[in-house]
Amino acid sequence: MNSINVAVIVKLEPDFSEGNVSYNPDGTLNRAETKNILGPHSEIAVNAAFYAKVKYGANISIGTMGPPTAESMLQHAQLISDADDLYLYSDRIFAGADTLATAEVLKSGVLKMQGKMDIVFSGHRASDGETGQTGPQTAWKLGMTFLGNAIDYEINMETRTVRAKRLVRLQGIYDVVEEIEAPLPVFIAIDPSYVPKFNTVSQRLAYEKYQREATQRAQNFKQYLKTFNAAQIEADPKLIGISGSPTIVYKVERIPKGKATRQAEIIDGTDQEQIRKVVAKMRQSLSTMVIK
Repeated sequence: MNSINVAVIVKLEPDFSEGNVSYNPDGTLNRAETKNILGPHSEIAVNAAFYAKVKYGANISIGTMGPPTAESMLQHAQLISDADDLYLYSDRIFAGADTLATAEVLKSGVLKMQGKMDIVFSGHRASDGETGQTGPQTAWKLGMTFLGNAIDYEINMETRTVRAKRLVRLQGIYDVVEEIEAPLPVFIAIDPSYVPKFNTVSQRLAYEKYQREATQRAQNFKQYLKTFNAAQIEADPKLIGISGSPTIVYKVERIPKGKATRQAEIIDGTDQEQIRKVVAKMRQSLSTMVIK
């Protein structure tokens, strides 16, 4: 079997479950005071790359643009995917980048990865941006065919083509499944509904093997980590950071927490009269429902 190289671009995102997100006066995110994690959509993309490793023996490289604290996120990604190489693109000049400037860094970073990439994966979007633009923009800068909203893919190693299923909207109908074939290299943005399937015994055995290897590698992840600054990835200073960002954040405001409008009533389960009143209210509510 011919070898195949796949890359994943991932993002360090705020852990919104903690409820504490800090911003700088200029409207940019203060990552030093905000707990960050591997983005949930990035994690799905990492799983898609792991599928390529299990089924096709792919070499996996994972890259991200971020501060030094992003190392722990790359370690998490390696634990999931058994990545062969980890790349951190970290430089103060990258700060304040919008999606276009971020794509420039990621494009330059992918070109610095070990080997020529056959597939680059990304998540559908980032939870702290929700624009879904970084993946397509990176694909455009790399000159790769872009396949978005992919829910499944298979690779023909002999013809060096990929056949993907993706969700599209057609004539006002959502979630139409389109099957498309393209020659490698391609850039695939993975849909949130993607779930890898390992159907054969050999695939399941390979899955277990690479999972054990991933655990060992993640314990010593710095052996696989390479860190680059702007000069080392040969990024154009005019196209990165705030200088390369046409998007301007004018103002960031916290969304006020909505006031609860529902009221709770505690019922004594041993009081038959109260139970009758509850049943009567339920019947009244059900009588007004329209069941299609």
